[in-house]
Formats: sequence, structure tokens, C-alpha cells
Amino acid sequence: MGKHRSGKLKVEHHLLEGLENVLGELQRWDVVDSIIPGRIKRQNRGRGSKGIFLKYKTVSGYKLLYKNGTSVQEVFVVCNDYKGFEKLFKERFG
Repeated sequence: MGKHRSGKLKVEHHLLEGLENVLGELQRWDVVDSIIPGRIKRQNRGRGSKGIFLKYKTVSGYKLLYKNGTSVQEVFVVCNDYKGFEKLFKERFG
């Protein structure tokens, strides 16, 4: 799979099942400038929590983790309003 950009989404890696819907929603947020999904890693600990999780703030936005139970994928979000992004993220994804 080659690198390509679709709107705010820059795809360099495959996406875990279900992540495309989450990224579609994040792309619609005005505070989001760009989304870069990272590598996929297998989780050794069987079935864990599922969903999208806010990990930490970066220089340009946030690092998120998307977990589907058996694998985890990093997602980097570039945003122009840290507080606005956190507020929207917590309202939508808890």
C-alpha cells in the first residue's frame, strides 16, 4: 500500500477494521488539521479494551491508540486547538 492523502487523512499503513469510521468522524472536526495513522502492532494479552483512546499531547497535536481487541494502531492527530480537540474527543469517545 503506497502513501496517499485523502482530505485531512494521510495514509501510510493499512487501517485496522473499524478505524476508518473513527477517522472519518475526526476529519470532520474543524480543530483537526491532519491525521496520520501509524503502524499496527499485535497485542500479546488476548482480548483487551476496544475503541479509540487519547494517550498524550505531542508538539503538534495528540497521539491516539485504536484497539480492536487483538491489535493496536497508533494515530497521530495534528490540531490547531488542543483544548477544543480534547473537549470534542471526550464528548464523543469518553
